[in-house]
Amino acid sequence: MNTDQEITEWSYWKAVVRYGHVGKGKEISVARYLVMPGGSTTVDVMAVIAEMPGTKKRSVGSIRKIDHLEYLEGLRAENENFFLQRLFDGRQAQ
Repeated sequence: MNTDQEITEWSYWKAVVRYGHVGKGKEISVARYLVMPGGSTTVDVMAVIAEMPGTKKRSVGSIRKIDHLEYLEGLRAENENFFLQRLFDGRQAQ
């Protein structure tokens, strides 16, 4: 992706991400909602997820492209998710 150009189009994604460190050998799956540049692919989304703090080695459960409205609804749900609140200590989930 060329980051020097201004991005005029966005794509929205829902990913089910597996997080670890919730107990010995345990994990939790959480739906995450991501916004990416318009030409992004599933592989690009997987690369972003791999860099998220606390994710498991094989962290992606599923990924699908969604519309803007579903993305906004998902962000609201993320802000109310107790696990994500604890993971980010009240900061905005990234």
